Amino acid sequence: MAERQRPKELLERLPQVRGRYDAQAPIARYTWFRAGGPAEVLYRPADVTDLANFLAGKPGDVAVTVLGVGSNMLVRDGGIPGVVIRLGRPFSTIRVDGTQIHAGAMALDYNIAKAARDASIAGFEFLAGIPGTIGGGLRMNAGAYGREFKDIVIQVLALTPQGDIESLSPEDWTPRYRGCGVPTDWIFTGCAMTGAWGNSADIFRAMELIQEAREDTQPIRTRTGGSTYKNPNGQKAWELIERAGCRGLRLGNAQVSEKHCNFLVNLGGATAADIEGLGEEVRRRVREATGVELEWELERIGVPTGATS
Repeated sequence: MAERQRPKELLERLPQVRGRYDAQAPIARYTWFRAGGPAEVLYRPADVTDLANFLAGKPGDVAVTVLGVGSNMLVRDGGIPGVVIRLGRPFSTIRVDGTQIHAGAMALDYNIAKAARDASIAGFEFLAGIPGTIGGGLRMNAGAYGREFKDIVIQVLALTPQGDIESLSPEDWTPRYRGCGVPTDWIFTGCAMTGAWGNSADIFRAMELIQEAREDTQPIRTRTGGSTYKNPNGQKAWELIERAGCRGLRLGNAQVSEKHCNFLVNLGGATAADIEGLGEEVRRRVREATGVELEWELERIGVPTGATS
């Protein structure tokens, strides 16, 4: 973790941009948990070129973190040192070209599914069940209901830490279960995806069924962070958590969801430390009860309260 600086000193070291800088910016509101500390500096780039110029001009020792809609992220209470990049509307574009869809990194997965439905393109229905953005989906090779990003992505666009724009093939992107082979300090800016011609009524019904299934089985109307743990090989994380007796377990105002125990929820006023501490307690109990070591799927970033680096 990069050494903290006073925000004013950090701002003085950053390059001029057409976007906007904000010091000590609250960012909990950008995450689904609604918890966590501020960004030392929050940067909202005007467009891809502005972001590329920022990366090319920033000092090499300044840490950079990209924040999307925070659907599968926990920001620790001490906040995030360095610069947090919040991609906005210029990165939310969606363009349909035949059976292909070109989308920016901040385009919502659900909006992609809707665009495909309206254009009668099949194969994107599963995106209606993923509560996040294209950028996060590319980083995680997100999936649901039997399909993953790797099944539709044909080209990935990203910026290197030096601000160079790269076009990646699926072989360069190298997706895997809940991850990919692209370095973590590269920033996804968009991608091209492909499907097949279908019937819009059938696609609409498939999306409805996915939404109904999510409503019935997941705590989607609470402050949560999506699936907390990856499924171990051949097993379901929620079943292991159930066997360990953790359904409904609480720490402060954080709770293991009663509805789906691979979800942690903020009952109101929970700190990030509550949520992460509860998650570690679940891992401990599952390990003792089943011998399985659950691996976090939820991304945890930033520093705890009181930490200096």
